Amino acid sequence: MTSEVRVSAQQVKELRDKTGAPMMDCKSALTEAGGDLAQAEVVLRKRGIATAQKKAGRTAQEGLVAALVRPDASVAALVEINCESDFVARTEDFQELLAQTAELVAGNNPASLEGLMGVAYPGGGSLQDAVGAKVGKLGENIVVRRFARYERDGNGWIGSYLHHGKIGVLVEVSSDQPAGDALREAAKDLAMHVAASDPRFVRREEVDPATLEQERDIQKTRALAEGKPEKILEKIVEGRLGKFYEEICLLEQPFIRDTNISVGQWLASQSAQAGAVDVKRFTRYKVGEGVTA
Repeated sequence: MTSEVRVSAQQVKELRDKTGAPMMDCKSALTEAGGDLAQAEVVLRKRGIATAQKKAGRTAQEGLVAALVRPDASVAALVEINCESDFVARTEDFQELLAQTAELVAGNNPASLEGLMGVAYPGGGSLQDAVGAKVGKLGENIVVRRFARYERDGNGWIGSYLHHGKIGVLVEVSSDQPAGDALREAAKDLAMHVAASDPRFVRREEVDPATLEQERDIQKTRALAEGKPEKILEKIVEGRLGKFYEEICLLEQPFIRDTNISVGQWLASQSAQAGAVDVKRFTRYKVGEGVTA
């Protein structure tokens, strides 16, 4: 006789926060998944209870994100630094550390987080030393969590957007024309869209096989549970995958400024002023996303 998996109230709350599913359904899914949070979410989605991509990422720490773009958009940096309270995040000392770290990323092109921590900090010592000094002064643990650095190549632009310092985005676009005001505005609008809509990929061709196969399995299981005939099962699954692409792929998402068209269609409409615009990449940071206590 096997004993039932014990599921804690904290696990149930975390799954509920990520999926929006009822508490009892979360507990049942966690029990079925042996306490594995990721698998429990899959169980809920197969039952049709949790909606696709409703995750926001569990925020276990405070902090801020900084975005820096050189005036000519030749180089850009995105940095997240965490601390224990929003009070400390809003102090001048913390914000100075954040701004200087973004400058160090842009100016030094570190290959890793470890490499960044060893870069010389203005005033003496390394960034690691500066963080230690801030910890001593502010009385909280401070962690330089992650960074991204872009270098523009050829025609194009790098757009950025910050939402109250809690969500930060970089977007790089290219064009067949030299960058003008229209391209710059398009890059900025795209960054705002990424901040609001949280895509995972630029286009459907970039979706990794594991993600696609898992979604295909989820939709097939749901269709069978709904009693759909076997002969049209694949057609139903493919139709639902189209909706999945709309949710996770930037170019297929409804554009935030005009939800009647996709981001890709909106970009095409900008071609007369901005040229043929192509989205090369984007990075989106949300403070504390995925960080566990």
